[in-house]
Amino acid sequence: MTWTDYLVFAAAVILTPLIGGFITGLDRKVTALIQGRYGPPVLQPFYDVVKLLSKEKMIVNDFQIFAAYIYLLSAILSVGFFAIKADLLMIIFIMSIGLVFYVIGALATRSPYSQVGAQRELMQMLAYEPLLIFVLIGMYYVAGSFNLHDIMSHGRLLLDLPLIFVVLSLVLDIKIKKSPFDFSTSEHAHQELVRGILTDYAGPYLALIEIADWYELVLLLAMLAIFWSQNLVIGTLISLFVFFLDIIIDNISARMTLKWMLSFSWIVGISFTVLNIAYLYFSNVSR
Repeated sequence: MTWTDYLVFAAAVILTPLIGGFITGLDRKVTALIQGRYGPPVLQPFYDVVKLLSKEKMIVNDFQIFAAYIYLLSAILSVGFFAIKADLLMIIFIMSIGLVFYVIGALATRSPYSQVGAQRELMQMLAYEPLLIFVLIGMYYVAGSFNLHDIMSHGRLLLDLPLIFVVLSLVLDIKIKKSPFDFSTSEHAHQELVRGILTDYAGPYLALIEIADWYELVLLLAMLAIFWSQNLVIGTLISLFVFFLDIIIDNISARMTLKWMLSFSWIVGISFTVLNIAYLYFSNVSR
Protein backbone atom coordinates (compact mmCIF):
# COMPACT_ATOMS: atom_id res chain seq x y z
CA MET A 1 0.00 0.00 0.00
CA THR A 2 1.18 3.51 -0.85
CA TRP A 3 0.69 6.62 1.25
CA THR A 4 -2.17 7.54 -1.08
CA ASP A 5 -3.86 4.25 -0.29
CA TYR A 6 -3.51 4.89 3.44
CA LEU A 7 -5.08 8.35 3.04
CA VAL A 8 -7.95 6.99 0.94
CA PHE A 9 -8.47 4.17 3.47
CA ALA A 10 -8.60 6.65 6.37
CA ALA A 11 -10.92 9.04 4.52
CA ALA A 12 -13.33 6.20 3.68
CA VAL A 13 -13.37 5.02 7.30
CA ILE A 14 -14.13 8.55 8.55
CA LEU A 15 -16.67 9.63 5.93
CA THR A 16 -18.63 6.37 5.52
CA PRO A 17 -20.53 6.47 8.85
CA LEU A 18 -21.48 10.08 8.13
CA ILE A 19 -22.88 9.07 4.74
CA GLY A 20 -24.52 5.94 6.15
CA GLY A 21 -26.19 7.80 8.99
CA PHE A 22 -27.48 10.46 6.61
CA ILE A 23 -28.90 7.84 4.23
CA THR A 24 -30.56 6.08 7.18
CA GLY A 25 -32.10 9.41 8.19
CA LEU A 26 -33.42 9.90 4.66
CA ASP A 27 -34.83 6.37 4.80
CA ARG A 28 -36.80 7.19 7.95
CA LYS A 29 -37.98 10.49 6.50
CA VAL A 30 -39.16 8.99 3.21
CA THR A 31 -40.87 6.13 5.05
CA ALA A 32 -42.71 8.62 7.25
CA LEU A 33 -43.85 10.66 4.23
CA ILE A 34 -45.12 7.51 2.50
CA GLN A 35 -47.09 6.67 5.64
CA GLY A 36 -48.53 10.17 5.88
CA ARG A 37 -46.40 11.24 8.86
CA TYR A 38 -43.97 14.12 9.28
CA GLY A 39 -41.28 11.84 10.62
CA PRO A 40 -38.04 12.47 12.52
CA PRO A 41 -35.35 14.87 11.30
CA VAL A 42 -32.85 13.49 8.82
CA LEU A 43 -30.09 13.75 11.44
CA GLN A 44 -32.04 11.67 13.98
CA PRO A 45 -29.81 8.55 13.54
CA PHE A 46 -26.81 10.60 14.69
CA TYR A 47 -28.74 11.90 17.70
CA ASP A 48 -29.70 8.33 18.57
CA VAL A 49 -26.12 7.05 18.35
CA VAL A 50 -24.74 9.92 20.43
CA LYS A 51 -27.39 9.22 23.07
CA LEU A 52 -26.57 5.51 23.08
CA LEU A 53 -22.86 6.23 23.46
CA SER A 54 -23.59 8.35 26.54
CA LYS A 55 -25.69 5.68 28.27
CA GLU A 56 -24.50 3.37 31.04
CA LYS A 57 -22.71 0.23 29.86
CA MET A 58 -24.99 -2.77 30.40
CA ILE A 59 -23.08 -6.01 29.86
CA VAL A 60 -24.76 -9.42 29.53
CA ASN A 61 -21.45 -11.22 29.00
CA ASP A 62 -17.98 -10.27 27.82
CA PHE A 63 -18.09 -12.26 24.60
CA GLN A 64 -21.14 -10.36 23.37
CA ILE A 65 -19.21 -7.11 23.73
CA PHE A 66 -16.21 -8.61 21.94
CA ALA A 67 -18.54 -9.70 19.12
CA ALA A 68 -19.90 -6.15 18.75
CA TYR A 69 -16.38 -4.76 18.35
CA ILE A 70 -15.41 -7.45 15.82
CA TYR A 71 -18.58 -6.73 13.82
CA LEU A 72 -17.71 -3.04 13.67
CA LEU A 73 -14.04 -3.74 12.88
CA SER A 74 -14.92 -6.06 9.99
CA ALA A 75 -17.31 -3.46 8.57
CA ILE A 76 -14.61 -0.78 8.80
CA LEU A 77 -12.00 -2.98 7.12
CA SER A 78 -14.43 -3.97 4.36
CA VAL A 79 -15.15 -0.35 3.49
CA GLY A 80 -11.49 0.64 3.73
CA PHE A 81 -10.32 -2.13 1.42
CA PHE A 82 -13.14 -1.34 -0.99
CA ALA A 83 -12.00 2.28 -1.10
CA ILE A 84 -8.46 1.29 -2.14
CA LYS A 85 -9.88 -1.14 -4.73
CA ALA A 86 -8.63 -4.35 -3.16
CA ASP A 87 -9.79 -7.90 -3.91
CA LEU A 88 -13.61 -7.99 -3.80
CA LEU A 89 -13.69 -11.64 -2.73
CA MET A 90 -11.54 -10.78 0.29
CA ILE A 91 -13.81 -7.84 1.13
CA ILE A 92 -16.91 -10.05 1.15
CA PHE A 93 -15.08 -12.61 3.28
CA ILE A 94 -14.09 -9.99 5.86
CA MET A 95 -17.65 -8.70 6.01
CA SER A 96 -18.95 -12.24 6.54
CA ILE A 97 -16.57 -12.83 9.47
CA GLY A 98 -18.06 -9.84 11.28
CA LEU A 99 -21.58 -11.10 10.64
CA VAL A 100 -20.70 -14.48 12.12
CA PHE A 101 -19.45 -12.84 15.33
CA TYR A 102 -22.57 -10.64 15.38
CA VAL A 103 -24.75 -13.75 15.38
CA ILE A 104 -22.61 -15.67 17.88
CA GLY A 105 -22.71 -12.69 20.23
CA ALA A 106 -26.51 -12.90 20.32
CA LEU A 107 -26.42 -16.68 20.73
CA ALA A 108 -24.10 -16.21 23.74
CA THR A 109 -27.00 -14.78 25.77
CA ARG A 110 -29.84 -16.68 27.40
CA SER A 111 -32.59 -14.41 26.10
CA PRO A 112 -35.07 -16.34 23.95
CA TYR A 113 -35.58 -13.24 21.83
CA SER A 114 -31.86 -12.96 21.06
CA GLN A 115 -31.66 -16.70 20.40
CA VAL A 116 -34.55 -16.69 17.93
CA GLY A 117 -33.33 -13.47 16.32
CA ALA A 118 -29.85 -14.93 15.88
CA GLN A 119 -31.25 -18.10 14.31
CA ARG A 120 -33.28 -16.00 11.90
CA GLU A 121 -30.21 -13.91 11.08
CA LEU A 122 -28.40 -17.12 10.20
CA MET A 123 -31.23 -17.99 7.84
CA GLN A 124 -30.97 -14.55 6.25
CA MET A 125 -27.22 -15.06 5.81
CA LEU A 126 -27.99 -18.40 4.19
CA ALA A 127 -30.26 -16.51 1.80
CA TYR A 128 -27.97 -13.66 0.73
CA GLU A 129 -24.42 -15.02 1.11
CA PRO A 130 -24.82 -17.40 -1.89
CA LEU A 131 -26.24 -14.47 -3.87
CA LEU A 132 -23.07 -12.48 -3.19
CA ILE A 133 -21.05 -15.38 -4.55
CA PHE A 134 -23.25 -15.38 -7.68
CA VAL A 135 -22.57 -11.65 -8.08
CA LEU A 136 -18.83 -12.24 -7.78
CA ILE A 137 -19.02 -15.06 -10.34
CA GLY A 138 -20.69 -12.72 -12.82
CA MET A 139 -18.12 -10.00 -12.24
CA TYR A 140 -15.25 -12.46 -12.62
CA TYR A 141 -16.73 -13.79 -15.88
CA VAL A 142 -16.72 -10.27 -17.34
CA ALA A 143 -13.57 -8.79 -15.80
CA GLY A 144 -11.48 -11.95 -15.47
CA SER A 145 -10.48 -10.96 -11.94
CA PHE A 146 -11.84 -10.38 -8.44
CA ASN A 147 -9.66 -7.29 -8.11
CA LEU A 148 -11.88 -4.26 -7.74
CA HIS A 149 -9.63 -2.11 -9.92
CA ASP A 150 -9.99 -4.57 -12.80
CA ILE A 151 -13.75 -4.85 -12.29
CA MET A 152 -14.21 -1.08 -12.30
CA SER A 153 -12.06 -0.68 -15.39
CA HIS A 154 -14.84 -2.39 -17.35
CA GLY A 155 -16.88 0.79 -16.97
CA ARG A 156 -20.44 -0.40 -17.70
CA LEU A 157 -21.07 -3.71 -16.00
CA LEU A 158 -24.78 -2.94 -15.92
CA LEU A 159 -25.04 -3.49 -19.67
CA ASP A 160 -23.42 -6.93 -19.45
CA LEU A 161 -24.77 -8.01 -16.07
CA PRO A 162 -28.30 -6.58 -15.73
CA LEU A 163 -29.68 -9.72 -14.05
CA ILE A 164 -26.68 -9.94 -11.72
CA PHE A 165 -27.41 -6.33 -10.79
CA VAL A 166 -30.94 -7.39 -9.82
CA VAL A 167 -29.48 -10.20 -7.70
CA LEU A 168 -27.26 -7.69 -5.83
CA SER A 169 -30.29 -5.42 -5.36
CA LEU A 170 -32.05 -8.38 -3.73
CA VAL A 171 -29.04 -8.83 -1.44
CA LEU A 172 -29.37 -5.19 -0.39
CA ASP A 173 -33.06 -5.66 0.45
CA ILE A 174 -32.37 -8.76 2.58
CA LYS A 175 -29.25 -7.34 4.21
CA ILE A 176 -30.85 -4.11 5.42
CA LYS A 177 -33.88 -6.07 6.64
CA LYS A 178 -36.60 -4.43 4.63
CA SER A 179 -39.98 -6.11 4.20
CA PRO A 180 -40.68 -8.76 3.06
CA PHE A 181 -37.36 -9.85 4.63
CA ASP A 182 -37.71 -8.24 8.07
CA PHE A 183 -37.09 -11.30 10.25
CA SER A 184 -34.23 -11.04 12.70
CA THR A 185 -34.49 -7.58 14.28
CA SER A 186 -38.16 -6.60 14.08
CA GLU A 187 -37.47 -3.25 12.46
CA HIS A 188 -41.21 -2.59 12.31
CA ALA A 189 -41.91 -3.72 15.87
CA HIS A 190 -43.18 -7.23 15.22
CA GLN A 191 -43.80 -7.92 18.88
CA GLU A 192 -43.13 -11.65 18.92
CA LEU A 193 -39.40 -10.85 18.78
CA VAL A 194 -39.20 -7.52 20.66
CA ARG A 195 -35.90 -6.51 18.98
CA GLY A 196 -34.73 -9.97 18.03
CA ILE A 197 -30.98 -10.31 17.65
CA LEU A 198 -30.50 -6.81 19.10
CA THR A 199 -32.52 -7.40 22.27
CA ASP A 200 -29.50 -7.77 24.60
CA TYR A 201 -27.33 -5.13 22.95
CA ALA A 202 -27.72 -1.83 24.79
CA GLY A 203 -26.09 1.55 25.27
CA PRO A 204 -22.67 2.06 23.65
CA TYR A 205 -22.58 -1.49 22.32
CA LEU A 206 -25.86 -1.03 20.46
CA ALA A 207 -24.33 2.15 19.04
CA LEU A 208 -21.44 0.06 17.68
CA ILE A 209 -23.93 -2.21 15.91
CA GLU A 210 -25.76 0.78 14.43
CA ILE A 211 -22.53 2.31 13.13
CA ALA A 212 -21.43 -1.04 11.67
CA ASP A 213 -24.79 -1.26 9.87
CA TRP A 214 -24.10 2.16 8.32
CA TYR A 215 -20.75 0.93 7.02
CA GLU A 216 -22.35 -2.16 5.46
CA LEU A 217 -25.18 -0.13 3.93
CA VAL A 218 -22.71 2.20 2.19
CA LEU A 219 -20.59 -0.78 1.10
CA LEU A 220 -23.54 -2.48 -0.60
CA LEU A 221 -24.62 0.77 -2.27
CA ALA A 222 -21.05 1.24 -3.49
CA MET A 223 -21.08 -2.26 -4.96
CA LEU A 224 -24.22 -1.32 -6.86
CA ALA A 225 -22.61 1.94 -7.99
CA ILE A 226 -19.60 0.21 -9.60
CA PHE A 227 -21.95 -1.40 -12.11
CA TRP A 228 -21.62 1.99 -13.83
CA SER A 229 -18.05 2.86 -12.86
CA GLN A 230 -17.55 4.77 -16.11
CA ASN A 231 -19.26 7.64 -14.32
CA LEU A 232 -19.52 7.10 -10.57
CA VAL A 233 -21.95 9.99 -10.18
CA ILE A 234 -24.41 8.15 -12.41
CA GLY A 235 -23.53 4.90 -10.63
CA THR A 236 -24.28 6.50 -7.27
CA LEU A 237 -27.63 7.81 -8.52
CA ILE A 238 -28.50 4.32 -9.79
CA SER A 239 -27.66 2.75 -6.41
CA LEU A 240 -29.69 5.39 -4.54
CA PHE A 241 -32.62 4.75 -6.89
CA VAL A 242 -32.44 1.04 -6.00
CA PHE A 243 -32.40 1.99 -2.32
CA PHE A 244 -35.48 4.19 -2.85
CA LEU A 245 -37.24 1.25 -4.53
CA ASP A 246 -36.38 -0.87 -1.48
CA ILE A 247 -38.05 1.71 0.74
CA ILE A 248 -41.17 1.62 -1.44
CA ILE A 249 -41.27 -2.19 -1.37
CA ASP A 250 -40.75 -2.11 2.40
CA ASN A 251 -43.84 0.06 2.85
CA ILE A 252 -46.18 -1.78 0.47
CA SER A 253 -45.35 -5.40 1.33
CA ALA A 254 -45.86 -7.59 4.36
CA ARG A 255 -43.24 -9.77 6.00
CA MET A 256 -43.16 -13.23 4.45
CA THR A 257 -41.76 -16.47 5.89
CA LEU A 258 -38.19 -17.72 6.23
CA LYS A 259 -38.91 -20.67 3.96
CA TRP A 260 -40.27 -18.34 1.30
CA MET A 261 -37.22 -16.07 1.60
CA LEU A 262 -34.78 -18.96 1.10
CA SER A 263 -36.62 -20.46 -1.85
CA PHE A 264 -37.26 -17.09 -3.49
CA SER A 265 -33.70 -15.79 -3.09
CA TRP A 266 -32.06 -19.00 -4.30
CA ILE A 267 -34.40 -19.43 -7.26
CA VAL A 268 -33.94 -15.81 -8.34
CA GLY A 269 -30.18 -15.86 -7.68
CA ILE A 270 -29.43 -19.13 -9.48
CA SER A 271 -31.77 -18.57 -12.44
CA PHE A 272 -30.72 -14.94 -13.01
CA THR A 273 -27.02 -15.81 -12.75
CA VAL A 274 -27.31 -18.72 -15.19
CA LEU A 275 -29.37 -16.67 -17.64
CA ASN A 276 -27.00 -13.70 -17.51
CA ILE A 277 -23.86 -15.77 -17.99
CA ALA A 278 -25.53 -17.77 -20.76
CA TYR A 279 -26.41 -14.50 -22.48
CA LEU A 280 -22.80 -13.35 -22.26
CA TYR A 281 -21.49 -16.71 -23.50
CA PHE A 282 -23.72 -16.85 -26.56
CA SER A 283 -23.08 -13.18 -27.29
CA ASN A 284 -19.34 -13.85 -27.35
CA VAL A 285 -19.81 -16.96 -29.50
CA SER A 286 -21.86 -15.09 -32.09
CA ARG A 287 -19.20 -12.38 -32.50
